Amino acid sequence: MATTTTTATVATPAADQSALDLGLLIARVAIGLTMAGHGAQKLFGWFDGGGLDGTGRFFESSGYPAGKTMAVIAGLSEFLGGLGLAVGLLTPLAAAAILGVMINAIAVKGTGEFFGGKGIELDVVLAASAAGLALTGPGRIAVDHLLPGLRHQRLTYGIAALVLAAVTAGVVLLIRG
Repeated sequence: MATTTTTATVATPAADQSALDLGLLIARVAIGLTMAGHGAQKLFGWFDGGGLDGTGRFFESSGYPAGKTMAVIAGLSEFLGGLGLAVGLLTPLAAAAILGVMINAIAVKGTGEFFGGKGIELDVVLAASAAGLALTGPGRIAVDHLLPGLRHQRLTYGIAALVLAAVTAGVVLLIRG
């Protein structure tokens, strides 16, 4: 009877953590800068955006009262939330800002197409990514890691952020009517 032994390579925890941190950094920067760009479209008219006036008219045509005010709220949520996510500052809160806007974007587009120009696939991916980052935290390559109270991500921070995003988005959708 012959016996064989195999050796498995076990990654060290430091190597696993470094890979996780780098992956979170890439996700945060990509999602954060994408959202900051969308916010800049609304706030400043950059990147062929409508600015506050054009975005305000869009919000009013979508059923929101005080369209320009809603454009400021959405624009700031996307711009500041996106920048916060990109650098890893107040990450669960930044992710909540993005998630709240994406919930509204999905509701405005309705149940039409999932894919395509009027589809919601990008909105769903951004919302899910923001929710995931709220729960995982920013990793060690982030400003939060330098702040004593935020150095260690806690699941309760992520859950609180998701609840905040859902409640806030729900209130805004109720205002929309």
